[in-house]
Formats: sequence, C-alpha cells, structure tokens
Amino acid sequence: MTAKQLWQRIETMLHPAVLLLSLLLVFTSSWVLIGRQLTSRASFWDLLHVYGGLLTGILALLFAVKVCVGGQWRQFFPWLTLDVKPLMSDISGLMRGQLPHSGGKGLISVIEGLGVILLLLVALTGAAWYAADPSNALTWRYYHIVFAHGFIGFIVLHCVLALLHLRDFFN
Repeated sequence: MTAKQLWQRIETMLHPAVLLLSLLLVFTSSWVLIGRQLTSRASFWDLLHVYGGLLTGILALLFAVKVCVGGQWRQFFPWLTLDVKPLMSDISGLMRGQLPHSGGKGLISVIEGLGVILLLLVALTGAAWYAADPSNALTWRYYHIVFAHGFIGFIVLHCVLALLHLRDFFN
C-alpha cells in the first residue's frame, strides 16, 4: 500500500472517527475528576478522557489537514480571502426565510470551518492543560471547558445542518 492509498483510507474514516470520539468524550466528561493534573489515582474515566482526547486531537489535526489540502480551505474559510459574498447572500436569504444550501462558500461551509477551529482549540487547550505547570493548569482547564462547550454547540448545529442537507436530495 502506497502512502497516498494509506492517506485516502485514513481520510475517509476521519469524520466518523472524530465524531464518535468527540461524542464519547462529551458524554463521559461529567465523570472526569481532574483538577490541576492527572494523578496516579486517576480513574478509568480520567484516563479515557485524557488519552482519548489525545487521540481525538491527533485525528482533529489530520482532519484539519484534509480540509485544507488542495485549496479546499477556501470553501470553509472564505473570509480569510475576504470572499464573503456567498456568506452574506446566505445570511440575507435567511432573513427572507430561505434556508441556505450546503456546499460552496456560504453559511453552512463557514459554520463547518468554525467547527474545525473549535475542535482544534479544544484539543490545543486540553494538551496545554495536561502539559501545564500545576500553577497554570486550572486556567487551561477553564479554556478547555469553554471551547468544549462551544464545540458541543457546534455538534448540535452540525446535526441540524446535516438534516437540512438531506432536504437538498429531495429538491
């Protein structure tokens, strides 16, 4: 198997793997009892969250690479090139009661791009919390939780948008 074939196989599994691991981490996070650092008395849930989060962070980074390869980043982050006309068109359409369509550089793609950013911020702050000096760890824990809450909101919105995408198949 060549490197390209391996990457293609990994690429097809990234979205579902990130989704499933993220949901596992979210649904079990209330059982996590980590303050400043992971201790030798850490529970199964603490260890699962830390090392599952590490795996999810690595997959999130690969997912971000997948999204950005080949100029595809322009679809999810069109505001970086000041190409906001499709986004503004979708927003004005919403004001008139029209639902945006998926694809292109519009609202749905921008929301997906923000989800990638949130996922990376959750991973980055989780890693910083793990690696931080105990005197700074609670600050990183706070940021990790803030970005995790934002990412949870994104997951809910992403599911709603996925249902809207099904509408495109029937039109």
